[in-house]
Amino acid sequence: MKTLANQTLLYDEDCPLCSLYTNGFVKSGMLDENGRKSYCQLSAEEEDFVDLKRAANEIALIDTAAKTVTYGIDSLIKVIGFSFPWIEKIAAVKPVHLILKKLYSFVSYNRKVIIPANTKEGNKLQCIPDFNYKYRFLFIGFALTITTFVLFGYSNLIPNLPKSSILREAVLAFGQIVFQSLFLLKFDKKTIVNYAGNLMTVSLMGSLILLPILILNQFVNIPETLILGWFGGTVFIMFAEHFRRIKILKLPFYLSYTWILYRILALLLILN
Repeated sequence: MKTLANQTLLYDEDCPLCSLYTNGFVKSGMLDENGRKSYCQLSAEEEDFVDLKRAANEIALIDTAAKTVTYGIDSLIKVIGFSFPWIEKIAAVKPVHLILKKLYSFVSYNRKVIIPANTKEGNKLQCIPDFNYKYRFLFIGFALTITTFVLFGYSNLIPNLPKSSILREAVLAFGQIVFQSLFLLKFDKKTIVNYAGNLMTVSLMGSLILLPILILNQFVNIPETLILGWFGGTVFIMFAEHFRRIKILKLPFYLSYTWILYRILALLLILN
């Protein structure tokens, strides 16, 4: 694999996803051993020609020889395209490039809710993306849609539950956001929307865990005990993840218990 030399990717060290894929570029040989560097470790010289605000939103690729910088999806295309020129050619097509750019922004602006982690507060520079309401609401809508369809399918696998509908599952999924937000009214709008993003990431994670059972059920008849047990295990994992995120966000712990309360109320509503 061809190595792109004299190039350094600035990654967000507080983002596990960013750390994973930039390390992958180095391990695979796409970048040399100095091919990645934490945004927080920028030198004073680099701060003079790197757009710090843009680099926090879009991963920056520094040409250490020419002292020039590429940002966002173009950085990734440059790294991958050097080893796989055909990918660079496809990505250069305007409609394809536009779609890739939008997808990149969708992930980048939501990376702190997709895989949150504790921030190292001692760093002088913090690689925190702007809070973009458009992409945050798009993410919430995306997670809400996936959750609705997966729960619709899974609910119909449980014989003791009344037959489900897309509308019912959509109302229940959206209702959780409204219900939980009632306990955050003393906080500002940004905090509530940020929490809603994390809340729906937990729901999305749960949906992805349930998905294998839905797929497998298309080919074999799965016992009801396994269906119920898998669902119970999924709820436990979701609760643990929600609790972890609440701690990271420094929000009241009672939100995890109101999260459970909503599910109990929703079940009672469905059964009656």
